[in-house]
Amino acid sequence: MEKLALKLCMTKDIGVHGNLFGGIMLAWLDEAAATFACSVCKNPNMVTVKIDEMIFKRPVKVGDQVNIYGEVKSVGKSSMTMYVEARASNFYTGEEKMVCSTIFIFVRIDHNGDAIPIDESVRQSYAHLPPYE
Repeated sequence: MEKLALKLCMTKDIGVHGNLFGGIMLAWLDEAAATFACSVCKNPNMVTVKIDEMIFKRPVKVGDQVNIYGEVKSVGKSSMTMYVEARASNFYTGEEKMVCSTIFIFVRIDHNGDAIPIDESVRQSYAHLPPYE
């Protein structure tokens, strides 16, 4: 997996229970994954069409660093499926603990928002991946 982003949990990101608000985490993951999808596809017109189930395994507190990782699972004609996970990192030891993970699906679109094919060279570079279920 590739490291896609680093985030720092700040007071403004905290919900009423003293933990990172889940919607903030989703936004961080979506931004990191979308940027990665655009980079892989060499095109800025990749949009999120689906986020699978998200299970939060541990809280993130103020001052925690969150490392976001991702990997391409499959590339179709106009879509890309990507696994993304967030890990809380201890600044002193470097130890990481899984916070949450999910699957994102992105689609390449034209200026009208209609799906269009991802470049053939990109599809071929991921053709070796086993079919994603």
